[in-house]
This record gives sequence, C-alpha cells and structure tokens, in this order.
Amino acid sequence: MAQQLAFDWPTGVALGPEDFFVAPANAQAYAMLATPDAWPERKLIITGPAGSGKSHLARVVQTQMGGLIYHSTALPDALPNAGEVVIVEDMERLPPVSQEFMFHLHNYLRNTGGHLLLTAQTPPSRWPLTLPDLASRMQATTMAQIDDPDDALLSAVIMKLLADRQIMPPTALVSYLVPRIERSFAAAAAIVEALDVESLSTGRAINLKLAASLLDKAGQSG
Repeated sequence: MAQQLAFDWPTGVALGPEDFFVAPANAQAYAMLATPDAWPERKLIITGPAGSGKSHLARVVQTQMGGLIYHSTALPDALPNAGEVVIVEDMERLPPVSQEFMFHLHNYLRNTGGHLLLTAQTPPSRWPLTLPDLASRMQATTMAQIDDPDDALLSAVIMKLLADRQIMPPTALVSYLVPRIERSFAAAAAIVEALDVESLSTGRAINLKLAASLLDKAGQSG
C-alpha cells in the first residue's frame, strides 16, 4: 500500500475536530464533510483562501474515516487499496507529470468504492490542467467553498493561531485586532506572526501596546 505523506506541521498546531470553529463562512464545507456518503460519486473539492482551514478539515476527515493524505506535488507511485479514502492537498499545484496518475486515481477510487477529497485555493477551472479527461472530471466534482471570515471566525482564527504558538494574550487583544486588520485569513496569520516575532526579538510582552505599534507601522492602527 502507498505510504502516507507526513506533513511537517509546526509544533503545537491543534488539528483535531474539537479545534475547528464552525461559522457561516465555513459551515457548508463542514456540513458536507460530515456526510461523506452524500458526496456525489464519493468525491468532493474544498476551496478557500490560504489559512482558511482546508488542511484542518482534511485532518478531521482523516481522523473520522482513516485514509491517506498527500500533497499534490508528492503523490505516491502506486494506487491505494480498494475502497480507500484519499485526500490530496493544494490541487492547483499539481505538476503536469502527475496529471495522468491523478486521472487514474480518480477513476480507481470511483470504481472501487473509495472516497476522494481534494483541497485548493481556486476552483478546478483555474487549475493548470492540461489533460482534458482529468480537467473534465475535476470540473464536474462537487465543490464546497470556504469564504472570507466574518468577525466571529476571524476572532477564532486569531485565538487559535496564538494558542498554537503557546501565546496567552490579554482577552482584549483579539477584540482590538479584529476591526483593525484586513478581514482575511492571511491577515490574521500575518499579525500573529508579527506579534510573535517582535516579542521574541525585543523581549516585549504581547499586548495591546505591542499590537498598536505594529499596526501603526503598517498604517492599520485605525
């Protein structure tokens, strides 16, 4: 059987089902992943911005159903066991040399009762697929989209990112940041990283004063 790709997750990142915060932006994707037997032809694509939780949801599926997780740039040489659950991340980065294997994997899982879960930042019509048969099958696959976060989800993302770095900030810090940064997963990741880096390099505590100074430098103090 093909070996599972071991992702090099940063130490302390919480990827369990209990760590995923459900909000309107991701509720459709979460609901669809909870009912894999309802996926048309047992396949599903999750799309969403970087940092939106696609990999977290993939790990939830793996925890609940078992199976294999691969990155699109590191697919195995052999097909999995019949009926297997296969998750392929970052399909927009699938190399041309792997497209034929992906086509055979798709058909094999469909014919043997397996499930196929794919993640990507963009829909299949924007993937650089040059194999027409693969492109048509991907574009016919049901999609669940994760949208940009609302305030509640953005708050949860910031809190999780801080907790993953073992940072316990003042309660008011998240409330201060949410209305002052771009409403995106990338912006949440950027401000948390900036706070951590600045704190480690200067010895300053992570608090509202440090956040205000970083946002002021970035012209986001509002």
